[in-house]
Amino acid sequence: VLEGRSYRLQQPWVGIVNRSQADINKNVDMIIARRKEREYFATSPDYGHLASKMGSEYLAKLLSKHLETVIRSRIPSITSLINKSIDELEAEMDHLGRPIAVDAGAQLYTILELCRAFDRIFKEHLDGGRPGGDRIYGVFDNQLPAALRKLPFDRHLSIQNVRKIVSEADGYQPHLIAPEQGYRRLIEGALNYFRGPAEASVDAVHFVLKELVRKSIGECQELKRFPSLQTAIAGAANEALEKFRDESKKTTLRLVDMESSYLTVDFFRKLPQEVEKGANPAATTIDRYAEGHFRRIGSNVSSYVSMVSETLRITIPKAVVHCQVKEAKQCLLNYFYTQIGKKEGKQLVELLDEDPALMERRLECAKRLELYKSARDEIDSVAWVR
Repeated sequence: VLEGRSYRLQQPWVGIVNRSQADINKNVDMIIARRKEREYFATSPDYGHLASKMGSEYLAKLLSKHLETVIRSRIPSITSLINKSIDELEAEMDHLGRPIAVDAGAQLYTILELCRAFDRIFKEHLDGGRPGGDRIYGVFDNQLPAALRKLPFDRHLSIQNVRKIVSEADGYQPHLIAPEQGYRRLIEGALNYFRGPAEASVDAVHFVLKELVRKSIGECQELKRFPSLQTAIAGAANEALEKFRDESKKTTLRLVDMESSYLTVDFFRKLPQEVEKGANPAATTIDRYAEGHFRRIGSNVSSYVSMVSETLRITIPKAVVHCQVKEAKQCLLNYFYTQIGKKEGKQLVELLDEDPALMERRLECAKRLELYKSARDEIDSVAWVR
């Protein structure tokens, strides 16, 4: 200004007269100061023609009008932000869950709905909708065949062991034609090894199912607010899985015992024919205590055991799935449902004992939601004068 430069202002300028230091020292109030200000602009030769647009009062009106214009232009975005915040809070309230009903019937219904939500996630894991169920197939496709291949049949059917078992099987009277008792003892001893892989398959699937129960409870958002109910469901599910495992072990071991109880006769009826196809039956009789004789017995038993191994490799997974996986899908919480139906109101309340942190969070969200809705209603009720 002193240099004579001019600048274009974005807003109009307004002259004001503040209180002097002397007025401040004399405690001149603002009403008198404003009156003196009006008198100054009205009588001033330089500002008299602008007196209506000068002074603190005019500046206050001008700023209020400008502020109103700015606020009016921002109202749509403010309203949009408030509505977005309301939607987010309502979604979080739905996620946290509404307060628990006081009525016992409603509480029982809530518990059953939460159990069904868990059961649905658990089935999705088994059926492939969520990861984890494929590990059961891994037990059958990898662990079981590997365990069957590692069985110590080479040691059991070594020439020394075959000679020992065959010789002891006949007692003081040697066998006349074929060492049937020796064959049976060798086969029974070999088949007994299958019990280990059968039980291991049951235990491996049981472990996978327990892990899926744990994961399903953790992934069930509705259950997160009820730690007591989580514990109850986990306990009931694991107890049911234990029963399924016991039944599965009985069934798979029964499959092994069935193979030992009744041997496949057709397989052994072919053995004499194979001997007759040899060079000299007389030589075979003379050689029945020689190494070649015991090696042939070991080879025959090994072939039979391999046939049984292939059968069990197919039937053990079927038994495990039928006794454990299928039962877990269909009736994992059936006993729990029966017990829940017998509980009284106080016991139901204990199961629906919420996590204090979630309760506090829900209360905080409810207060904020009420505040946002009040602000939205207040804005909607204001009639802006254009």
